[in-house]
Amino acid sequence: MNGDDVIAIYESITQLTEQMLSAAHAADWELLAALENQCGMHIANLRICEENIVLTQAQRDRKVVFITKILEDDRDIRNLTEPGLRKLSALIQSNHTERKLLNTYGIGS
Repeated sequence: MNGDDVIAIYESITQLTEQMLSAAHAADWELLAALENQCGMHIANLRICEENIVLTQAQRDRKVVFITKILEDDRDIRNLTEPGLRKLSALIQSNHTERKLLNTYGIGS
């Protein structure tokens, strides 16, 4: 493994986060989750591979560009998914509270 291989992994992660953003825009949560798993595998591979690699200045510059894009996509994905997650959390909490009340007061038994 060399610096070019490491940069190729960053590029792959960038492409995956772009696909994840498209999936989030389309509300395709299954695809988003599958892409997130692929991204996680790339990141795990990167952690192992990057440990002993010294990048050239040009490679470091490309790495910064890729990381910046990955972080931008991550922010945009979070902005698209967080409202739905908050609604889901509120619904779950509401159902939990309703169950507790039913259990406490025996209503509906």
